[in-house]
Amino acid sequence: MGGHTGIVLNDYQTTIKSRVTLAGTGVHSGKPVSVTFVPSDVDTGIVFHFIGGKEPGKELRALVSEVGATDLSTLLGDPAGVHVSTVEHLMAAVLGVGIDNLVIEIEGNEIPILDGSAAMFVEAIDQAGLDVQPLKRRFIRVLKDVRIESGASWAEFRPYSGTRFEIEIDFESRAIGRQQFAMDLTGDSFRNEVARARTFGFLKDVERLWAAGYALGSSLENSVVIGHDNRVINMGGLRYPDEFVRHKTLDAMGDLALAGARFIGCFRSYRGGHRLNAAALRRLLSDRSAFEIVETTRRDRGRSAEISAVSGPVFAPWAI
Repeated sequence: MGGHTGIVLNDYQTTIKSRVTLAGTGVHSGKPVSVTFVPSDVDTGIVFHFIGGKEPGKELRALVSEVGATDLSTLLGDPAGVHVSTVEHLMAAVLGVGIDNLVIEIEGNEIPILDGSAAMFVEAIDQAGLDVQPLKRRFIRVLKDVRIESGASWAEFRPYSGTRFEIEIDFESRAIGRQQFAMDLTGDSFRNEVARARTFGFLKDVERLWAAGYALGSSLENSVVIGHDNRVINMGGLRYPDEFVRHKTLDAMGDLALAGARFIGCFRSYRGGHRLNAAALRRLLSDRSAFEIVETTRRDRGRSAEISAVSGPVFAPWAI
């Protein structure tokens, strides 16, 4: 099935040109962790490769079928065994910059939180450089509405001629309140509008998590914190007036990057989170009538692309 998307699609898969390492603190463990991005072959996808730890050499693919927990962050693998947690900001950077194939060597079982956004991952990828590879990129094209609800929260995919996010949040705290953000995903829109938005939390929740042994690496260096008086207590204030909903958009991007390929469609959510994002993605991929796998067949003066249905790569969970 061919069709005109009305958007410019990058035809070919990409990886990075050289290795690059990032070191920091795990937001939950409070322990030092590091990741090294390694160039990889076509159709590798995104793979976490464990260095040391319980099972050195073990690999986990960055796919929604590997999601083992979504309580405080998105965790891949077995929470009681080999796993990697807090993958969402890194995966958002991979999606936003446009990387298809990457091996991520990891020491520890958590991605460093860095400044709580995706900005430093983007800087590392820029430092390594992008390498265009000689195989077509495949896309998941949404063909019909797919929706999931949980109480007052909901999330849905809709057909759309591009990759779009429409996110709405609604908090009782007057520091946040009700915020909406919508964006067509491009490299520029990601970098300028979403990449620097930091994770956020409430001081009362952080104190409770600390007491329970969680969020041990959380601090004002990597989180926007709302105090007991419902005000942001970070000295520098916010990076965007609506940084909260932009960070929720960043989280959604990272969670949906676990599809195994980038999607052509619109993702919308109201009062969403990691659990709802993963559930919506599973719902989409479990319905073979809801999507098709496509690639570009020709370019028209660089402004748009013809797309046609193809078979999916072996690593992708098209039916889960």
